[in-house]
Amino acid sequence: MAVSIGDPVAPRADDSARRVTQLALKFGVGVGLVCVVWMVGLQLTGNNGFGPKQLLAQLLVPMVAVASQWQLRRQLKPEKPGLGRALGVGVLTALLAAVVSAVGVMGLAAGAGEEAVSRHRAEVKEIVQAQQREAAKQGVSAALRQQQLQQIDHLTVGNIASSNFLQVLVLGLVLAVPAGIFLRE
Repeated sequence: MAVSIGDPVAPRADDSARRVTQLALKFGVGVGLVCVVWMVGLQLTGNNGFGPKQLLAQLLVPMVAVASQWQLRRQLKPEKPGLGRALGVGVLTALLAAVVSAVGVMGLAAGAGEEAVSRHRAEVKEIVQAQQREAAKQGVSAALRQQQLQQIDHLTVGNIASSNFLQVLVLGLVLAVPAGIFLRE
């Protein structure tokens, strides 16, 4: 049976693209803001807002990306979203969350000031030095260890924000890609 243009059961391509965009915006910006609020909360409670505790909020990103894919599937029933739309909404959700989170890092750095960034550098240096003590036992060169410490001394807010962006994006894609493949049906 052929589907006519006016058939209300068949979703239009522009309608499904609009749904993908709307869901990705809602879910991606929402979870990105959760990450930012978490970082600000860490900073306000005397913790390092740029440090490893960020991961606790970033772990929500892959789950929210899958939730956006699930919601798209529910909205398009009885039709199937297909691989492109299912992957698209998940990837776009993770990408938007990563952008919002990275912008939040830059805003937090501007609000918290250079002192907070310097504290972060000191914390990172302490972690790297502990790792280097173990690496020295395995024969890692002193020149390489010194180069790592110099890189930490020159760590900028842009470096911290780009690291945050990549971390959130990769975490989001870890579940969004396989879930998109699974939820395409």
